[in-house]
Amino acid sequence: MTSPANQDAHAGFRQHLPDLSTPRFTAIARNDAYGHARELTEKRAPPWLYGLYVHWRKLLQEPFKGITNDGVVRPGLFKIRDEGVPIERIVAAAQAVVDQLTPAQAAKTLLHIDSPEWRTWSNPEFLLSDKGIRLDEVDKTLRAAVLAVLEATLSPEGYAKALGAMRVNHFLGELVGAPRVMNEHSYNFALFGAAPAPSTTRPWGFSFYGHHLCLSVFLYKTQIVVSPWFTGAEPNVIDAGPHAGTRILDAEERLGLQLMQSLPPELREKATVYKHMKDPAMPRGRWNHDDQRHLCGAYRDNRVVPYEGVLVSELDSAQQDLVVQILEQYLLYLPAQARALRLDDARAVFAETYFSWIGGHGDADPFYYRIQSPVVIAEFDHHSGVFLTNAEPAKFHIHTLLRTPNAGDYGWALRGQVDALDQDYVWEG
Repeated sequence: MTSPANQDAHAGFRQHLPDLSTPRFTAIARNDAYGHARELTEKRAPPWLYGLYVHWRKLLQEPFKGITNDGVVRPGLFKIRDEGVPIERIVAAAQAVVDQLTPAQAAKTLLHIDSPEWRTWSNPEFLLSDKGIRLDEVDKTLRAAVLAVLEATLSPEGYAKALGAMRVNHFLGELVGAPRVMNEHSYNFALFGAAPAPSTTRPWGFSFYGHHLCLSVFLYKTQIVVSPWFTGAEPNVIDAGPHAGTRILDAEERLGLQLMQSLPPELREKATVYKHMKDPAMPRGRWNHDDQRHLCGAYRDNRVVPYEGVLVSELDSAQQDLVVQILEQYLLYLPAQARALRLDDARAVFAETYFSWIGGHGDADPFYYRIQSPVVIAEFDHHSGVFLTNAEPAKFHIHTLLRTPNAGDYGWALRGQVDALDQDYVWEG
């Protein structure tokens, strides 16, 4: 259950609605996604985001290595296995999309499995990578077909979470007068390795991305990787309209705070890396305007993220169970069998798993936390306003993301093994 303090903190977003007569909001109101993107790439506004965009493009030039804790990729962490994914159903759904694409759409949507465009997702509302088809530009039949791919691939609860993020994005677009830039269907979809057709036996995948929802999905036979992904909400609750009452990311917030509050003082102190959300003790680069406290966001595919905080193996059984519950939320996009296997992988390395915290731990305090191990990184952050006007982090603006370190993102570690297999391969159970 969400505490009364949390309910008040989430509902308070209406105190921070922006002045829509300012140049920023009159500009976004008259633009569609492409005009809005030109504001950044041609007019270089806002300057801080343009600078970040330039930095991102430089990072993209680096060959993919994967996020590590020390700069060295650990081999052998990820194995090809049967995860029970309904690959025939997913392939049929993806084929229904391919069959509807015009030649021009296909040229932008059907990309090579080795395409660097795998890595060009980003979570701001600016359309910085115009690949694939955009759902708010295509007809209802094709849009429904793309959503059917998501529904066939993700768990039912994961699909509901994705729809919730999309609806919150629509609500924000209405709040700030930018419905052509941010709406329920302002998302791009691209397929990788699916030409001439998606396969039940060859590796392929897709990217679905836009403001506050980015999903990178890799598929091989009955195995799946949903990583990296990003899910956010500003605000975290819809309080009006047809989807009033929609809330997302509550469990991630509640369970993280419950874990921190359950720690004895000495372990709580050990878990706390910084006491303030923008702490004077933070080194240069530890906070930036877009990612704020996140370390593993868009284009950070090769970042070195040292372990910090408290070892999960030092926690008692109830606290370790809370860690599992948090990771279950972060693995929610995965179908049930794949999720259970991934949780087993996480439990197996609790002796190398760290929980770290930034900020206060009172019921109303904003905070950041990270769970990091050789096989998973989950980050949670309360943000200051981007469209709303709160200058300080608030509980009604949340960013979450998941990474699979050691070259696990985008199914990269598995693909290296697939290349060595022939079609007579028999699944290892």
